[in-house]
Amino acid sequence: MSLMADTQASLDPSAPAAAEVPGGLLIVTVDRLPAWMLSAWGATWVSTPTLDALAATGVVCDRVIATSLDPRSTLADLAGGGAVWRQAAAAGWRCALVTDDPGLPVREPEIDLFEVTATPATATALEDGATNLGRLCGTLQQVLATGAHRLVWCHAGSLGVAWDAPDSYRAAYIDPEDPPPPPGARVPNFTVTSGTDPDLVVGVRQVFAGQLTLLDRLLADVFAAVRSAADPWAILVVGLRGMPLGLHGAVGCDAGDLSGGLPYGEWVHLPAILVDAAGRMAGQRYGGLVTPADLGATLGELIPAIGGTRGAGRSLRGLFENWSVPARDRVIVRAPAAAALVTMGWHLVTDNPGPDTAKPRLFVKPDDFFELCDVADRCSAVAEELHAALDPVWQGDEAAAWRAPLSAAATGLG
Repeated sequence: MSLMADTQASLDPSAPAAAEVPGGLLIVTVDRLPAWMLSAWGATWVSTPTLDALAATGVVCDRVIATSLDPRSTLADLAGGGAVWRQAAAAGWRCALVTDDPGLPVREPEIDLFEVTATPATATALEDGATNLGRLCGTLQQVLATGAHRLVWCHAGSLGVAWDAPDSYRAAYIDPEDPPPPPGARVPNFTVTSGTDPDLVVGVRQVFAGQLTLLDRLLADVFAAVRSAADPWAILVVGLRGMPLGLHGAVGCDAGDLSGGLPYGEWVHLPAILVDAAGRMAGQRYGGLVTPADLGATLGELIPAIGGTRGAGRSLRGLFENWSVPARDRVIVRAPAAAALVTMGWHLVTDNPGPDTAKPRLFVKPDDFFELCDVADRCSAVAEELHAALDPVWQGDEAAAWRAPLSAAATGLG
């Protein structure tokens, strides 16, 4: 064992063994990437062969739930409040952040920052490299090609800026009898009413599917560059929040944003694929509840800990060792004027209490994947128990809502 590994073990018994330390760590975070639109989570009509292949080499987390609709909060959880960056720097890892989001609140001195401007284009691009995602992934490949960094984090925010994939991508999802999809690259924003043409909603989803296929194709070259490294890298790909596409009456970025919106799975159920550098547990699926903070704690344990601090989440490192991690019985999701309580068996959403508050809505999990059938009246005892558990949230004590006792019927673990 090297002197550094000896030092790690003496300072932190939970640090990974030298053989478990990856050659590097690639993190790809994508805002507006919903689990329900990816084939690894059931959307078999959307073509994402690169992510499918990645899933076959790692662990797919079936139920990652964002605890906030604010992507900045989710990013902070993934970074362990900055601990991941600081820990990597303390271990001698040079770090890089490649991003197209100028509002990203990451300005750690340990990071080499590479910014790519995402433009709100009105017309689709003529080739992949001219798209916002193409320019971002091109810069990412250049950073990886230098071999100078062992922690590379790429953050894409342009799915909420423009859907500028060449027309061939959306055309691949159009059947001969379908009307043409919405033209141009503008991200739509509208409310679905009784007067909305259903073909418009279908067309929007076809365009977005084309944008996801472009992302998938660009990631193929990125992952190939990582796999060419002499020492295997660990990889995490994760979404930050979803994209409303009409499941609950809204289409586009405005709905469910910081200004409001109920935290349905359409917005808070995130995709996540975690690939172990040593190839352990390849092709497995973990069905337990996971938060972004849990993924952040896992990232921290992939890096040699030289007096580093751990994140606040529960590490999933045990999945790669003996397929055992402390199970969560709930996830609390906080929105500006709403909240959700998600358990293995239920998803309850509710407005902030007030004179105009609607009744809580309750959905059975995992059967009601899209939260379309409200069963609060038929399962009133569960609805009342979960709703009561959220009471501390409105009093400013969210931590109490995470600790409130829940029955086996409410958790779905009984």
